[in-house]
Amino acid sequence: MTRASLRVAVVLTLLGGVLGVSTSPALAWTDVPSNFWAKTAIDHVAVTNKWMEDFGTETFKPEAIETKRRFASALVKAFDPNGTVDPTITFPDMPATDPFYRYANIAVKHGWMTVTADGKFKPANGVNTIATHRGLVLALGLQEEVDGLNAIHTDDGTSIAVDTVRFAYMILGMQLGFRYNHADETQEVMPGTVLHRDEVAYSLWKAKTAAQWQLDKLIPYRDISLPVQAASKLAVAEFGFKYVGYPYIWAGEWYKKSPSGYCCGSQPKGGFDCSGLMWWALKKPGGGYDPRPVRGYWGWSLPQRSSATMAAVGTRLTYAQTLPGDLMFHDSGSNPGVISHVNVYLGNGWALDSSSSAAGVSVIKVDSGYYYDHHMWSRRLSA
Repeated sequence: MTRASLRVAVVLTLLGGVLGVSTSPALAWTDVPSNFWAKTAIDHVAVTNKWMEDFGTETFKPEAIETKRRFASALVKAFDPNGTVDPTITFPDMPATDPFYRYANIAVKHGWMTVTADGKFKPANGVNTIATHRGLVLALGLQEEVDGLNAIHTDDGTSIAVDTVRFAYMILGMQLGFRYNHADETQEVMPGTVLHRDEVAYSLWKAKTAAQWQLDKLIPYRDISLPVQAASKLAVAEFGFKYVGYPYIWAGEWYKKSPSGYCCGSQPKGGFDCSGLMWWALKKPGGGYDPRPVRGYWGWSLPQRSSATMAAVGTRLTYAQTLPGDLMFHDSGSNPGVISHVNVYLGNGWALDSSSSAAGVSVIKVDSGYYYDHHMWSRRLSA
């Protein structure tokens, strides 16, 4: 800290004592403005706590890539600061004398982080969204929820294939709010995006401040069974699961940046809003829109694009009448009775959903809680 900033800190501390207010040394950040989107998180993980204080008290480097060694350091400092090294775990690319070796060792010992097939830790590599969610989800002790999601099946015991590298970690992380939903959608991160330090700081902050009730809400994920259903309807679930973890993009209905000549507007990167995900998973080809090369199945008649227009046609079904493949419509607490959200029912109380609150595509419970309370009606699609 420079003499000038030290004088400022001293003055602020004295004023704080006189005025009875809290003053934070985070005011000294030279690269984190007071209105920066992740400032609260950065202050928590690098000032209130020292988990990510990697470059001193004045510089955080929010837009620098978070490396595996620094992420390991943050994980261990936050979740197992007194952890001991397992001497049987070594890395050919990281000697025991490396100052980050202890953190890497403990993170790998717990299973929070992984090594390559040849045992390398790759300490200078960046961590992506999946790896960040994995580390934090497992550090929070959510292994049973991970196992349950990865073992998703139908009532007759038939397994449903999912990407075990991504599926469970992205769902659980997003349900705990690990991903920030940016106003500027060019900043949204994909599951495989290598993250900047500000994104990791935000995720770590959300993980460490998660309340017990938030963790308890995840218990149903320990055992997910979907009804035995027509192959065409189960195909919707299997296809949708491939996009779990994609970001919430307003007016988005495509899995990547809009291609040249795209019929239906443009989006800066892959992702979906609520009704856009319904198009992606359910709409049959028409009007220049044709996801069949990616999706593989034909789909159903769904010319409407917004949740409100989708809700305005068809026979209204109650929650009890809703079957797998039906659209479910919801209002919001701020505007009761007005349709503002749609998702697709998977059965047994589960739905495939994309929302700004979870910041992307997820699998959610709809037989209790917010979505059950705000369910208005459902609709069955025709061929």
